[in-house]
Order: sequence, then structure tokens, then C-alpha cells
Amino acid sequence: MIKQLAHICIHTNNLEKTLAFYRDALGLEIGFEFEKQGQPFGFYIKLGNNTFIEVFLGDPGELGNIQHVAIQVTDMDALIRRIHKHGYEVSPKTLGADNSWQAWVTDPSGIKIEFHQYTDHSFQLVGGKCQVTW
Repeated sequence: MIKQLAHICIHTNNLEKTLAFYRDALGLEIGFEFEKQGQPFGFYIKLGNNTFIEVFLGDPGELGNIQHVAIQVTDMDALIRRIHKHGYEVSPKTLGADNSWQAWVTDPSGIKIEFHQYTDHSFQLVGGKCQVTW
């Protein structure tokens, strides 16, 4: 069921500087961008093999912190059943703005884990601009 690390999510107060670091200094490529109300809100940086760094504008108290770890899965429904079977709470499966299925769990140390199952229309696979409303 578990395939690989999907992404880590970080927050920044300056998208341009953060993009310049990952794209220019490290030589990485943008996978796709997020917009909120017509304005840049974040982006995915490709790390290879459908693994990414996800960057969003964040509140000052969130800057520099890893917001969550995302793990790509091949069978979301089976994984949710397995997690429940072991006595842990997991969110229902929902389709995210990026057209990927997702579910959430918190590990015993309080780390948020997002499970991702890509669809044929997932921005992680097709690129483009992902419009968000949250």
C-alpha cells in the first residue's frame, strides 16, 4: 500500500525568495503552482519520482516548520481500513484541490501525516495552476 514519500510541506513568508532558493540555487524544477483568489499562494518543487517539497505562504508562527509529511499510497481505502484496524483515527478520504485523494492521521508524537493517492488528473502528474479556496 505504501509507495514512497509524496511530499513535505513548509511555510514561508516570501514565495519569491523561497522559489529562488529551490529553483535557482538548488537547480530544482517547479511541478505546479497554487493560486488563491488569483494571487500566488504556493508551489510544488520536483525532487524526482513524484516526490516534492510543497511550499505555502504561512503565518509567522509557522515559518520554517515542517507542517506535515505526505506519503504516496497505491490503495487509500485499504490503508484507511488498516489504520482503523490498529485502533487509530484517520480522516475520511477526500479529493483535494490538486485532484489527489487524501486522508490524514496524527502519529503518537503529534506529527501530521497526509496520505496521497494520485489520480490521472493530479497536478503532481500533469502540472498547471491549482486553484485553492481554503
